[in-house]
Order: sequence, then C-alpha cells, then structure tokens
Amino acid sequence: MPTMSTLLWTKCWLLLVAFSWGHVPPSRGHVPPSRGYLPPSRGHLPPSRGHLPPHDQVARVARFIAHRCDWTSMATISSHKPVVGQPFSNVFSVSDGPWGSGSGSGVPYMYLTRMEISVQDLEVSPQASLSMSLAQTGYCRQHGIDPQSPLCAHIILSGSVLEVNGTEAEFAKKALFSRHPEMMDWPSDHNWFFAKFNITQVWVLDYFGGVKTVSPDEYFQASPNRKHH
Repeated sequence: MPTMSTLLWTKCWLLLVAFSWGHVPPSRGHVPPSRGYLPPSRGHLPPSRGHLPPHDQVARVARFIAHRCDWTSMATISSHKPVVGQPFSNVFSVSDGPWGSGSGSGVPYMYLTRMEISVQDLEVSPQASLSMSLAQTGYCRQHGIDPQSPLCAHIILSGSVLEVNGTEAEFAKKALFSRHPEMMDWPSDHNWFFAKFNITQVWVLDYFGGVKTVSPDEYFQASPNRKHH
C-alpha cells in the first residue's frame, strides 16, 4: 500500500504536469504568417525608381511620395447620419501616372462610383484631404522606421475632387489601370468615372522639426527624381 508521502508526491507531480501542458507562454512580437504580415516580396518600391530626395527639397519629397503610393486615405465631410458634418476617412486606389511615365504627373487620379459612401459625401461638398505615406510602399519597414516617425515620410493634400473627361480621362484611365488592372473587371453597372484631386495645399512631414507646406505651383514644378545632364 502506498505511503501518505508517496500519494502526496504523486498528486503534486500530476498538478505540475497539468499546469505545464495548459500554460503556453505568449509569443513576444510574433505575428502569425496568415495574419497581419506582408511578405518582403510585396510592397517594395519599384526597381530603378530613385531614392527619397533630401528632406530640405520639400516639393520633390512630396512628388516622390505621391508617385510611389498606389492607395490613399481620403477624408471627406460626412453627409450620412449619424455623423453628418464630421470627418470621414476611407481608402481609395490612386495613381498619378503609369510607372513607365517616369516622375508621374503629380495629380492623384481615382476611379469612382456614386454608389460609394464617400463619393456621396463629395457630391454634397467636394472638399477633401488625402494622406499618403512611404509606409504604404515598404520603404519604412525596409529601413526599420515606424510609420508614425517623421522619418517615415508622408504627405497630406488639401483640395477637392473633380470628375475628368476627354483626354484627361484617357490619361487617368492609363494611370490607374496600369497599376490596378483589376479595375478593368469591376462591374460596369456601377457607372464608374475618373476623377482627380485638385490640390490647393501640400503638407509634408519627412524629418524632425514639424510639418512643412508646399504651394501647388512649387509641387508641380518639382521633379521627384534627380535629373542627369
């Protein structure tokens, strides 16, 4: 017959085993492969597209970011209850020109439908703002920079959204479909149209010391890539 001390030791051992099996220490800083992880092969800057311009060349930095971002966060003034009159941010695909166009046009073009909630806001008030960051391209991750850091350069564009037609619509189509080929298969009964963001002010944060502003003239006169002579 087992002694009292043997029974007590056995119970303690079983409790220890049960606790060990039932307790899994949390993984620190690990993101499961199927969730929240962007493979290194995606989101990189396209090859041979130059480097981020020096931070004191503010207009060039702004053009660089605008050309390399494929999507934007657009804030409109909501026309929908229960948030009428409040800021409303939404995500849209964007392009200022095909990759083969070099530095791009600097004009953010979008492919929109009036069925979309933010577009309905724009029909009431066309004023909006766009935010684009190099965190969207993989640049900041490659350089170990947090998206909120000033060194992870981003721009905010103030202005309004306008529908485009004619030759400008043809350019917008080429700019968008070359980067977002899925758009060609979107439902035709949604009555899609091409639009541009009409820039009235450019805000740039790419270094320490606070946000800097660029006028539309300075922005469009700048080239994001250094010209070689």
